[in-house]
Amino acid sequence: MADAILQSLTASNVFDLRGVVAVVTGGGKASYQTSCNGIGMMISSTLVANGATVYIVGPNQGDLDKVCTNYNAASKDIPTGGCMYGLEGDVRLKSEATRLATAIGEREKAVTVLFNNAGIHRGGYERRGSNATAADYVSAYFENVSQDDFTDVLNTNAVGPYWLTFVFLPLLERWKTADVPAAKKFAPQVIMTSSMNGWTKDSGTGGYSFPYLMSKSAIGHATSSLAHELLPLGIRVNGIAPGLFASQMTTGASDEMGRSTFSDALPSSFQVPVPPGFGSTRDMGTLVLFLLANWFVNGETVLIDGGTLLKHPSSY
Repeated sequence: MADAILQSLTASNVFDLRGVVAVVTGGGKASYQTSCNGIGMMISSTLVANGATVYIVGPNQGDLDKVCTNYNAASKDIPTGGCMYGLEGDVRLKSEATRLATAIGEREKAVTVLFNNAGIHRGGYERRGSNATAADYVSAYFENVSQDDFTDVLNTNAVGPYWLTFVFLPLLERWKTADVPAAKKFAPQVIMTSSMNGWTKDSGTGGYSFPYLMSKSAIGHATSSLAHELLPLGIRVNGIAPGLFASQMTTGASDEMGRSTFSDALPSSFQVPVPPGFGSTRDMGTLVLFLLANWFVNGETVLIDGGTLLKHPSSY
């Protein structure tokens, strides 16, 4: 009896994702979607390493195919390795959400988890000093922020996840009755990539961009609101609120494996008290595994910021 109990609680058992089907938005380099070349790849590679079938969504099929080829080749050498597929799509659009759900529905009977991860950062400004006038603020915050940038940030970071969440509900609902062992281990779920900047009161932690800050505030609140709304379906909604992680958004570049690294000094507009000052793939991956395996968390956003909001004013 004790042997069976202990075996059921081993990490290799609890986090065995074989049979799990995941969708991760933000899967390639692009002018409007960049964050998956960092956090999204941390999520996707963790899922594949533990046996899941992962569909990554991004705007450039060629970039997606290169990343998938590299990871699928390496996955063959891992006993628990899964597989990764790329699907080109524009997450800003309602019509594209429908097309993506249809395309994945033609390949899979059900989806275990949807990660609404794609995100962009635009509409930044240069903070004005204590002697600034109202005209200075108009120049920095109004005239220098284009309407197109503001709209693209909101559509990518906050509106797109709304369309995708609802259009994928039938596939998520089917997971509850899927005829695979993994369906008994993992509950259907939507996971939003928010940001510590959904709660910060210091725009410096968000790269001085109010479009970005406002979009992340929106998706942070939507996480709990959607969790409440979807209670009758038995589909959970949770969130991840990262602090500083290396991504194409924060470093401006990524390699052939979809990874980004800090080659120069870290951003100095805010303080990260936990060394080395930024999060790793292991940090993000272990949080993802926790959210997938735990049935008892719903409507929550987990802050993973290295203690940044302990140093800066926030409402978290």
